This record gives sequence, structure tokens and C-alpha cells, in this order.
Amino acid sequence: WVIDNDKTIARITELFAQIPSLYIADGHHRTAAAALVGNEKARQNPNHRGDEEYNYFLAVCFPASQLQIIDYNRVVKDLNGLTPHEFLEKLKENFIVEEKGVQIYKPKKLHNFSLYIDGKWYSLTAKEGTYDDNDPIGILDVTISSDLILRDILGIKDLRSDKRIDFVGGIRGLEELQHRVDSGEMKMALALYPVSMKQLMDIADTGNIMPPKTTWFEPKLRSGLIIHKLE
Repeated sequence: WVIDNDKTIARITELFAQIPSLYIADGHHRTAAAALVGNEKARQNPNHRGDEEYNYFLAVCFPASQLQIIDYNRVVKDLNGLTPHEFLEKLKENFIVEEKGVQIYKPKKLHNFSLYIDGKWYSLTAKEGTYDDNDPIGILDVTISSDLILRDILGIKDLRSDKRIDFVGGIRGLEELQHRVDSGEMKMALALYPVSMKQLMDIADTGNIMPPKTTWFEPKLRSGLIIHKLE
């Protein structure tokens, strides 16, 4: 649909002006690319006014109360040369490790993780002193697991480029993690407790950036082809 009524556009503009803050929950790279294109076209236009189409890009806004952040989990192809027993022993340096058996175990609270390896589920709880409650990034479970498990034990230092790790949105359930390990494709799976909306906003408000593969937002928009002409 197309908005071509000046009163409607004015009303939408008025409503947006009443929003105290906007947080980019998804699409950071697309937002940055749109800004770069807009700035470049403005430099190329000697008659730039500020209301040309290239000054805008398509977006959708949700109230925080209508968004849900669910877990974003990890699966890893190997144990960096360790046996499952050796891996579990190394985990005990920084985590309280509890075997939960063959039934799926879901993390219960912040700093509690769910591990699936060698046909069994485990609860991992980060020990006090392994994270900084005053650091908005350091307190995140994704940071704790990335530093103390993926980096220090498994040698995975770059989550974006390392081919040994993959990510599974919590919308697919922990059954998907178990399936990918049981199939032999992956060696272990790690499920995280979801990031809270407050944590996300605190990080943005302090000028920090969320670590990669931290949040999975629902609801997702329906897929489709939408074109915004810049000319």
C-alpha cells in the first residue's frame, strides 16, 4: 500500500515525534548501508533539500512490550582435541557442572547454561567472580560462554568467521540442538538463557554494541518483496 495523503503522513510524523527512544533490534547493517547511500547521494546532489527519497529507508517499529527476545544457541563441530570427559573437567574450573540425563534441560536463569554432549544434558552455572555485574557487556551470558567456553577451551575466537561453530535460533527449540549433535554433524550444543529487554537497552544507552549472535526477536515480519525507489 502507498500513503499519499498529506494528513496521514503528518499524523504518522507526529506520532513518531512522541517516541522517546528508538533502538535498532535487528537490521543494524542494513540501517548503516542506507545511511551511507543517503549521505553519498546528498553529496552528489547540488540541490539537496533533505526531503528526497534517499533520505529515508523502510523500517517497522514495535513497542518494547510487544517484542520477545528468545534464546540464540550454539552448536560446535569438535572439542578442540579434547574427549568429552576432558572437556567437562575443564568446564568445572569456571562452572558448576550438573548432569541432567537424557531429558532436555533448558537454562533456568541468568548465568545458567544448558550443554548437550555425548548423549546427555548438563546444567552449567557460572561461578561467582567469572563475570562482572557492573559491566553491561561482561554480564551477558553470551560473553561468559564466548570467553570461558568457546575461546578458552575450544579455541573459537571469532564467532563471525570460525567454521567450527553454528547458531540456532531458539524458535527451533532445544530438540534441534540435540538432533544436530546426535546426527554426528556437531559434537556439542550450548543453550543460553535469553537476553532481557532491559539488558539490551542498557547496552545501547551506555554506547556499547551487542556481541554477535546474541538475540533472536519475535515476532518476525512476513517475508515479501518491497521496493523503495531512491530517485
